Amino acid sequence: MSEQEKKDSVLDKRSSRRTFIKNSGLTVGGVVLGGALGSLLIKDDQSTITTTETPNHAATPTANPNVALMFFTPNQYQVTQAAVERIFPEDANGPGAKELNAAIYIDHQLASPWGSNVKDYRLGAFYKAEENQGAQTKILRKDLFLAGLDSLNRYSNEQFEADFKELEATQQDEVLLAFSEGKVELYGKVSSSQFFSLLRTLTIEGVYADPMYGGNNEMLGWSMRKYPGSRMQYVAEIQDEKFIELKPQSLNSHMGH
Repeated sequence: MSEQEKKDSVLDKRSSRRTFIKNSGLTVGGVVLGGALGSLLIKDDQSTITTTETPNHAATPTANPNVALMFFTPNQYQVTQAAVERIFPEDANGPGAKELNAAIYIDHQLASPWGSNVKDYRLGAFYKAEENQGAQTKILRKDLFLAGLDSLNRYSNEQFEADFKELEATQQDEVLLAFSEGKVELYGKVSSSQFFSLLRTLTIEGVYADPMYGGNNEMLGWSMRKYPGSRMQYVAEIQDEKFIELKPQSLNSHMGH
């Protein structure tokens, strides 16, 4: 091969390498840059800049991932929704427990170790509790709640020939009143008053707990009370002679989004 042919071969190889780099990215300081940066810097033959738009998926609103069932069946969830709404109903002050996702809060609590009483002493003996004592029973919280839901439907059908969630509000109130007074016996000879006490406590917690636990939807429970939520401090506002209403903040508000 002549010297001229060797030079032409080397030039062809360099040209091919430049073409490859131009098509796949850029070299800046010895580093190959491709993708978005390359598309911004490379110009075509008409000296126009080619850019590629990347959709901003982070800006798309997403549903609250906490609103998902972990324990209840859909039917059990609907019965719970109906019950909590009668304990904390919607009125002129704001939404009720159903809209505030109290039933989701209850679902998550019963699915947790708390629902299985894992930190409670469980070896007995079990005595009839005095009025100033807690319940003395072998039944787990999650089982007590499910037994209560089953009994709500059974008692509702006995009294009104319909499931609890299908009753009128006044009829649902009658059923819950009977449960609160212990007039219904659950399986295992457990009083319905124990179930109602658990239901009422969890409903109030679901309305006012931090949204990270599934309830207090959009902090509306706090807003109704003008409660500022989990702010780091509000000493200056407390010391002010006038009431200063602060927008609520949840634990998630401190993540620096």
